[in-house]
Amino acid sequence: MTYKNFTLETDENGFALLTWDSPGKSMNVFDQSVIEELDQIVDAVAGDDAIKGVVVTSGKAGFSAGADLTMLEGMLGEYKKLKEDDEEKAAQLLFDKSRHLSLVFRKLETCGKPWVAAINGVCMGGATELALACHKRIAVDSDAFKMGLPEVKVGLFPGAGGTQRVMRMVSDLQGGMQFLLQGRTLDAKKAKSLKLIDEVAPAKKLVEAAKKALADGVDPVQPWDKKGFKLPSGRIYSPGGMQFWPAANAIYRKETFDNYPGPRGLMHSVVEGLMVPMDLGLQIESRYFANVLQSKEAAAMIRSLFVSMQELNKGARRPADQKENKIKKIGVLGAGFMGAGIAYVTAKAGIKVVLIDREQAAADKGKAHSDDLMSKAVKRGKATEADKEKLLGLIEATTDYDGLADCDLVIEAVFEDREVKREVTEKAEAAMKSRAIYASNTSTLPITSLAQASSRPKNFIGIHFFSPVDKMMLVEVIMGKKTGDKALAMALDYIRAIKKTPIVVNDSRGFYTSRVVMTYIREGIMMLGDGVPAAMIENAGRMAGMPVGPLALADEVALDLAHRITSATRKDMGDKYVVSKLDDILEEMVVKRERFGRKNAKGFYDYEGRNKSLWKGIEDVTGPSKPAEEFDIEELKQRLLAMQALETMRVFEEKCLTDVREADVGSILGFGFAPYTGGTLSYIDGMGTPAFLELCKKFNKKWGDRFKPTRLLRDMAKNDDKFYDRFAPQDAAPMAEAAE
Repeated sequence: MTYKNFTLETDENGFALLTWDSPGKSMNVFDQSVIEELDQIVDAVAGDDAIKGVVVTSGKAGFSAGADLTMLEGMLGEYKKLKEDDEEKAAQLLFDKSRHLSLVFRKLETCGKPWVAAINGVCMGGATELALACHKRIAVDSDAFKMGLPEVKVGLFPGAGGTQRVMRMVSDLQGGMQFLLQGRTLDAKKAKSLKLIDEVAPAKKLVEAAKKALADGVDPVQPWDKKGFKLPSGRIYSPGGMQFWPAANAIYRKETFDNYPGPRGLMHSVVEGLMVPMDLGLQIESRYFANVLQSKEAAAMIRSLFVSMQELNKGARRPADQKENKIKKIGVLGAGFMGAGIAYVTAKAGIKVVLIDREQAAADKGKAHSDDLMSKAVKRGKATEADKEKLLGLIEATTDYDGLADCDLVIEAVFEDREVKREVTEKAEAAMKSRAIYASNTSTLPITSLAQASSRPKNFIGIHFFSPVDKMMLVEVIMGKKTGDKALAMALDYIRAIKKTPIVVNDSRGFYTSRVVMTYIREGIMMLGDGVPAAMIENAGRMAGMPVGPLALADEVALDLAHRITSATRKDMGDKYVVSKLDDILEEMVVKRERFGRKNAKGFYDYEGRNKSLWKGIEDVTGPSKPAEEFDIEELKQRLLAMQALETMRVFEEKCLTDVREADVGSILGFGFAPYTGGTLSYIDGMGTPAFLELCKKFNKKWGDRFKPTRLLRDMAKNDDKFYDRFAPQDAAPMAEAAE
């Protein structure tokens, strides 16, 4: 029998080599055709007496990236359609279809023949579950090896046996649960210490080592299928278990505030599954998986953090008529923390960088930032000294603008001052080649106005990085009124080269991310003015799903910057500006008390090294707080989320944002908007526009006109429109909505 995705070759010793190499794909992924073929192959192996054992490996550079989550779209579509007629049959259909892969893996490990996984690189999600179902695992001895079960990061959990096999293999309960609950990626050393792999071998001898293992004898019966099996970590109801599991549940709730059905289902699957035999444990896992799959949180997270992000990373917003740019060298103007970070990620992508500052010492300091990051990577075993020298060799630190002559792209990252930016723009363009693109890394200043200093506004664009550049995955591309497609294509090609996720927005003050995140900070400060205790505000933010409370974020952004922004906005708006408690609090904190935030270790928090605590003098500025009992924590949570979602809707209505995918992906990656919602617009879709309208009306009446519903919201609410229906991009393939 021939297969589309696999080749099966048996040698003279009866050892079969099963090579997974799906045609037309750079990485193997589980789709329906792969699952069905693997099912057939397991049957064929079990029924062929000539086959004594199987080595499964990959014909790609990596083993597998796991499941193609877009196949869940069709599954959920079938479920939703059938549910209209027969809810019980629909639930059974979803359960049966979602556990197909789990059943195939179970058939593999009980087929009576030994299977050895020869893992030649990246091994994620369902591929890790395949490896765990095998009777032995040998990993390539290389930094290319990465093992993980990242499903919790997109709203799900490992549903093909991962929760059951991991926790039956590890003796380290904490390490095993961190691997599952946090979606951690393991290198070979860590995977072996957790007993998830058995040994390592050089790439050229990987298959040979796997076949040798078969020749030496691999038991075709898993430990958990033998009579008398005992969990390496001990029973759930044992002294050790009773110490660990209640604490694990407490930590889970502290980290997630129970906002995520995926981790919740995972916890249930592990604890309940470990108390019964494997087959029943797998059935328990599958039931929780099907339940989570129906949740609106899972559907929204998969759509935003997998489908939409993948589409944006592949160039969904790139002008189709522009040729691909092969970027060989870029210039970075300004070697401060931001410019130094841009230089680092660029050099890491193998692109030459000329890093320019006014003083050579400043330029050298900027390059030293890359030296420091690479030295830390070498110390952690993530890079070699040769890697470090190669990267540093790509960065030229200088004061000479002539170094820009052969650059394809120049990124300005100087101080947020129009005059300073005008000066460096003119200097740079005098040295640049005519077809090169110029980009400003500004977070608030409109690109159209900055482009007035340019002699080639069509080639002028905004590329807004987030700090720290080496860790933050989002880049916001800003189109000025005269920016051309050539500049957009260059920006998107560059962002793809440095392996970050782009969103494209039109020009406005604050653009999208900076504008919306400031409403979160503003709302937190306004709550202080309303008498809400500071600790309650911070807890409400984190309970709502934000990474930090609004007051902590205000300190990180810098209170003096917030004061400058509000002062500039007040000046620009004149009589239309509504003075609020925000202005009074910022004036008192910044001007009178010189509390600027983390930058000078004094803000809403006091800082001592890495430790921080809420400043005890907050009430001296805001007045006495009211008793916490006077406030509804749920209302505070929704107030913080709704404000950001409503501002996103305004940005969308003003056509600064034009793509719903970018609104959601940008909100999660850019400012950490509660990931379980799927993003700011998915948050609105999740509750429905009529319900969101009523919420905004309630808050408008109670808290002020900043919650006043937009015309677009009122219009959409009339017909219960959803953003992903009304504004679905033509090239998108959004996830089917989960049942309400």
